[in-house]
Amino acid sequence: MQRKKIAEAMKNVYFQKMTPNGYHEIEQEIAQLQEKRPTKIAQLKAARALGDLSENTEYSTAKRELRHLESRLRYLNKQLQYSQVVKPADGQTVDLGTKVTLRFDDDDEVTDYQVVGKMEANLAKQKISFDSPLGKALLHHRAGETVTVQAPQASYQVTIIKIQVVD
Repeated sequence: MQRKKIAEAMKNVYFQKMTPNGYHEIEQEIAQLQEKRPTKIAQLKAARALGDLSENTEYSTAKRELRHLESRLRYLNKQLQYSQVVKPADGQTVDLGTKVTLRFDDDDEVTDYQVVGKMEANLAKQKISFDSPLGKALLHHRAGETVTVQAPQASYQVTIIKIQVVD
């Protein structure tokens, strides 16, 4: 009976889509944090040994840092647990994991973007979410097509120049 309830609940779970590279980056961050954990625990033990905990700033700081590290580990592990790694089917259409060269029709500026999952989006690194206005407009279109992007402030058009699958 319990297994049926769990199986039914899992059908309704929303999995975060991400690229294999994004999944790997989270795994790397988890490994780095796990390497730091023993040091943080040792710092906490050393600070606790100093005596009165009510006025021990070293203890409070070490405890807060360890709590922050463990909180981040829990968060990242949940991201992996509820992730769905998506690989682009082909390089013919824009999909999660593809790199797209775009020309903005209003000023003829040419820019490259990689379409990624929500958690991986980073405009400074030219990574846009598939769920952003630009990402939504581009999905499933082919090179040579012009699409209209419905942004919050205004709409604009971009032309897809080239699509590449990112390894």
